[in-house]
Amino acid sequence: MKLWRFNSLQKCLYLPFKHFTPFQQFRCTFKLIQSLAKFYPDPEITSNLILTENTNFTPTFISYSKLLSNLCQTKSLSSGFQIHAHITKLGVVGESQLKNHLINLYSKCGVFEYARKLIEESPEPDLVSWSSLISGYAQNGFGEEALLAFREMHLLGIMCNEFTFPSVLKACSIKKDLVLGKQVHGIVVITGFELDVFVANTLVVMYAKCGEFVDSRRLFDEIPERNVVSWNALFSCYTQSDFCGEAITLFQDMVTSGIKPDEFSLSTILNACTGLGDVGQGKKIHGYLMKLGYDSDPFSSNALVDMYAKMRDLGDAIAVFEGIAKPDIVSWNAVISGCALHEYHDRALELLVQMKWSGIEPNMITISSALKACAGLGIQELGRQLHSRLIKFDLLLDPFVSVGLIDMYCKCALIEDAKMVYDSMPEKDLIALNAMISGLSQNGEDLEALSLFTEIYERGMGFNQTTLLAVLNSTASMQAVNVCKQVHALSVKSGLQFDTYILNSLVDSYGKSSNLEDAARIFEECPIADLPSFTSMITAYAQYGQGEEALKLYLKMQYMVLKPDPFVCSSILNACANLSAYEQGKLIHVHILKFGFMSDIFAGNSLINMYAKCGSIDDAGRAFSEVPDRNVVSWSAMIGGLAQHGHGKEALHLFNEMIDDSVFPNNVTLVSVLCACNHAGLVTEAKRYFETMKKLYGIEPMQEHYACMIDILGRAGKLDEAMDLVNKMPFEANASVWGALLGAARIHKNIELGQRAAERLFTLEPEKSGTHVLLANTFASAGLWENVAKVRRLMKDSKVKKEPGMSWIEVKDKVYTFIVGDRSHSRSEEIYAKLVELGDLMNKAGYIPMVEFDLHDVERSEKEVLLSYHSEKLAVAFGLIATPSGVPIRVKKNLRVCVDCHTAFKFICKIVSREIIVRDINRFHHFRDGSCSCGDYW
Repeated sequence: MKLWRFNSLQKCLYLPFKHFTPFQQFRCTFKLIQSLAKFYPDPEITSNLILTENTNFTPTFISYSKLLSNLCQTKSLSSGFQIHAHITKLGVVGESQLKNHLINLYSKCGVFEYARKLIEESPEPDLVSWSSLISGYAQNGFGEEALLAFREMHLLGIMCNEFTFPSVLKACSIKKDLVLGKQVHGIVVITGFELDVFVANTLVVMYAKCGEFVDSRRLFDEIPERNVVSWNALFSCYTQSDFCGEAITLFQDMVTSGIKPDEFSLSTILNACTGLGDVGQGKKIHGYLMKLGYDSDPFSSNALVDMYAKMRDLGDAIAVFEGIAKPDIVSWNAVISGCALHEYHDRALELLVQMKWSGIEPNMITISSALKACAGLGIQELGRQLHSRLIKFDLLLDPFVSVGLIDMYCKCALIEDAKMVYDSMPEKDLIALNAMISGLSQNGEDLEALSLFTEIYERGMGFNQTTLLAVLNSTASMQAVNVCKQVHALSVKSGLQFDTYILNSLVDSYGKSSNLEDAARIFEECPIADLPSFTSMITAYAQYGQGEEALKLYLKMQYMVLKPDPFVCSSILNACANLSAYEQGKLIHVHILKFGFMSDIFAGNSLINMYAKCGSIDDAGRAFSEVPDRNVVSWSAMIGGLAQHGHGKEALHLFNEMIDDSVFPNNVTLVSVLCACNHAGLVTEAKRYFETMKKLYGIEPMQEHYACMIDILGRAGKLDEAMDLVNKMPFEANASVWGALLGAARIHKNIELGQRAAERLFTLEPEKSGTHVLLANTFASAGLWENVAKVRRLMKDSKVKKEPGMSWIEVKDKVYTFIVGDRSHSRSEEIYAKLVELGDLMNKAGYIPMVEFDLHDVERSEKEVLLSYHSEKLAVAFGLIATPSGVPIRVKKNLRVCVDCHTAFKFICKIVSREIIVRDINRFHHFRDGSCSCGDYW
């Protein structure tokens, strides 16, 4: 309003009033109010002008009634107080019409004590007074108070009309009081208002809000002349109750019946499309909006933005948003939260900045979405700034925002800040608790996560599915099988034992805790076995050396037509790698290509690892070259593969390429580099890498690095240097270090060092038979057979059983297992006949059995027989009779390949003109043309 017009109007109004007669004053004031209402539609301005006039003049109650009616429409409470005071002073407050207007104004503005006082002061409050009060209670969400007022009115014998019933029924909806709602319905029928369209509409809503959709629909169908409000009432209730499909069907029926939808209809149905996830139907409603000219309606526009944003159609969401002339806070929140919801976090934060520039201040919903974006991007600084803003505007106590802060800090790895927010919450609900436990679990604070859960459980706060999932994640990480069993018991007790997510997490937790029996039992009990449950079980089998079971499950998954994802493909490839199941691994490779997973880093890395461990380093190299964005795992897998296959120099060359590609190594990479040096006998290079790893890459040498370096020095005969390095270690040497020394002592026949290393190993790993075998081999290499016998007696007395040698070979997609002297195979006769044939051919070629390495106390001839039936020889013989000529034979052994078998395979590969690839516990041996890739250095 222009100030000069206000002042000039005041001047022209003041002077003439002094000369009016009372009647003229009375009539002129009424006209004055009407004129002012035309010039100044704001009733507050009108009332202020009237109240600043000369108080000697008394307007009529009609003029005040008109003014109070206008104030009621705009909920102008302060002006209402002034008018109330003015008419009280004039003595006309007792007029029922003025009193009713005041009751209506106070009720609408939520000042119920004044409204009640006016009713109590009335000798006989009429229906209008009570209706105004009940309506005010209902509109402000005070359902119980509205119903109490209705009862009070009803006891006074005042009957409702078509204006009162909708407010009473709305109060029943708020309270979901179906019993009272039905009683009111009965009164409606008795009084004959059931055919009134407004009352009928409210009855439809009341039954729907109380969950009685059948009765609601029946009443709707009985309305004789349904208008657009009737339809809106019903499908709005359906939408709010998540019956979105029914709401859309109703909308289509409305359009078919010839009722033109309004903006409320269209915005409601857009919400239904959002709930249903039906963007196609949503676009049709968008077309209606444009056709009917409602596309500029703010409610409809906001509903459109919300729908497109929630259904990942952010292009259309932003297009609609940009078409809004003056987007309000709801518009901004819809588009920002949509971006954050679908992980377009950068765009969400860009829009937040634009919103600030537009002059609209963010509210808690905006900041919650921004916190989600910060969490997704890991932007700590902006998250802290938003937190500061919350503190500044005293919004921190809102639990929804506090949970957003906890989530943001946890995902930004600021766990202490998350704890601070959690601890500062005056009342911690289950959502906040879940956010804190999940955050602790995700950040590796598993023990603290379990402690917090125990604490709240003892307090009786309760838990839900989300709580148990977070706790099971921590039990899996800690391999805490006992805690897992307790959580399992809680899930049964709380009725969550059949929840798919809980079952899958139980399978995962039991599996990672090496309790495969319970994991398998729960997996079998799953009512619906889905991809996550198969993935958890396959991963557990692969991790704990039951690759064959993992492959069986994968085949079962295919039979159930469950499409694999990159993660399950990665797990099954690891199972193939552990089994050396080359053909099965190639089949999984085909699946990865078929489903388009080659760009997935996990699947790509697992392919490299699988081919390398199945003996095909060339295939591993091709898989490595096809990984689009190689990370440190990709490089480490390929370097480690080359090292295992004896390509030490190529492995070191690749390591240099990795550094040139700005990918920095980790602990595993450096272990692979040292292994490459070890297998190739590159002592000088190994020393250089070991001595500079901390300086160049910031990696402190760990037990694995020391063990590798000691093994390198020991194999090279530098036993004094190896022992010196052991003495300089910053921590106590573990079994791998002493094992390396024992192996070096065996190679170089150093009895003293061998005995010392063995004594340490007997203390560290008393149950391991390998120590006894290596020590016995050390004595045997020096011809000390009495000492060999003592070691064997020690094994017997200590009840330590030698781990049986086992070998595996894959033929036609099936993995076969052999042990020494095995005759369980269906083709045993052919296998042993082949061994006899090969023995004759090898003898002619100059082969002499290495009986001195056999520790059995029997005659030489019997030792020769025992050597000829080693598990790897049986596997190779089977491969020769079961695979086509010229195909490489791939065998895996659980122990180090023995000297006699190593020698024999050099003869066999030349006799049969086949490549024989043996993977033992240490490395790969490629036998070609009478020699081995290891250069007899293993």
